[in-house]
Amino acid sequence: MKDKNKIIAGLVVFIAAITFPFWFNLGKAAPAPELVLTAKAKAAKTCVMSTEFMKANHMQLLDVWRHNVVRRSERMFVSPDGKLYDMSLSNTCLDCHSNKAEFCDRCHDYASVSPYCWDCHIDNPKGE
Repeated sequence: MKDKNKIIAGLVVFIAAITFPFWFNLGKAAPAPELVLTAKAKAAKTCVMSTEFMKANHMQLLDVWRHNVVRRSERMFVSPDGKLYDMSLSNTCLDCHSNKAEFCDRCHDYASVSPYCWDCHIDNPKGE
């Protein structure tokens, strides 16, 4: 009977220790960062895809672009509204979103991801 009480007490302590980070931080999540657009991005008012799509799927789009450029030698992307864009992170995306620290890094830091884009691409191709 004494062992039963010790086991139950041990399980309670174990469960409390394991779940501590969850209930300690309950309701304390930081809000997602607001993106800071450059003047050129604000003036353009449109991106290659909708804002909602780009927030959720920009990496998948960039992977498709990379595949099409490298493997198929396709350089142009036709957006849903029929506009043509060069499939280029440096010349298309960073043309409007040139402030990497204010645009890219804020969300990537918030999501704790380290994209490998910058292993090959420079973050300020036009030297602005």
